[in-house]
Amino acid sequence: MKKMTKINVFTENIHSSISVDEKKAITVAKKILKNYLKQDFYEKSTLFGHEYSTISFDFVFCDNEKTHEVNKEYRKKDYVADIITFAIFADSEEKFVFDGEINLGEIFISLDKVQENSEKNNTNFEKELNFLISHGIMHLLGFDHQTEEDYNFVINAQKSALLEIEEKVK
Repeated sequence: MKKMTKINVFTENIHSSISVDEKKAITVAKKILKNYLKQDFYEKSTLFGHEYSTISFDFVFCDNEKTHEVNKEYRKKDYVADIITFAIFADSEEKFVFDGEINLGEIFISLDKVQENSEKNNTNFEKELNFLISHGIMHLLGFDHQTEEDYNFVINAQKSALLEIEEKVK
């Protein structure tokens, strides 16, 4: 990552009853992205080889109903998802950079699923949310997990980034 890269993270919480500390989520997302861009896999990311000064992406925090609706409409999959990622830059053949800015895309996270997963996994809400934030960013950077090798790569990168964040918070 370039020294002067600016990171813009935008959030919107459209869930009617679960709130998120959006400022903290933005801080976490920026730290995770910076961590990913320092790691060895930067050269494998969708950003490699492009000139830019700013990276932007969005989060929409929503409910199960919204991820089901989006999943059905855009992905033709009829089920509730914990996370849906629209990797605009990674999925584009043109890799459009406008005025030095790359818009990586948008991530929908179901806060209902975050809550369910935190109870199921016996962790807290924040850890589950951070996991999905880190997972979504991996997708925005062009990483997928269609094979076991890819899955292990993504999960190990996430664990490393999340561990570093937790250590800095202590």
